[in-house]
Amino acid sequence: MTAQPIIADPHTERVGGSQRSAVDVAVGVLVRPDGAFLLTSRPVGKPYAGYWEFPGGKLEAGESVEQALRRELIEELGITIGPVHPWKMEMVDYPHALVRLHFCKVFAWSGELQMREAQTHAWQQLPVTVQPVLPGTVPVLDWFAQERHHQGATYLIAAGA
Repeated sequence: MTAQPIIADPHTERVGGSQRSAVDVAVGVLVRPDGAFLLTSRPVGKPYAGYWEFPGGKLEAGESVEQALRRELIEELGITIGPVHPWKMEMVDYPHALVRLHFCKVFAWSGELQMREAQTHAWQQLPVTVQPVLPGTVPVLDWFAQERHHQGATYLIAAGA
């Protein structure tokens, strides 16, 4: 984890001010045998609706990261995941929340993907072609680039951005 959080939209006021508590979020990085990884769009009605991210959600009271990830992926995608491989952690300071993202790789799951929150999904390789990419997703793309010895951009920037 970097020493300082990633600051999303730095010129936007933070809800709750500078003394906010971090919200823990379990994030699933689903990886197919061909190396493609799953990104989903944020649903309408949520902050950053339409931005692309790795699926997951907040830990509930008393839940471990793995328990939350299992629950969230059933709720959001309708799949049951196999072994969870904790990977990395990153703090992101969004205007609406300070989040501690617990990224876990998942290589096995059962069930067909169902977009239960009316989101969309895309299997991607580097550079990802869906846009815009949520700020908390960018570090994962960089980690993949390092692991895979990928040179160049990891995602596209929207025209006019």
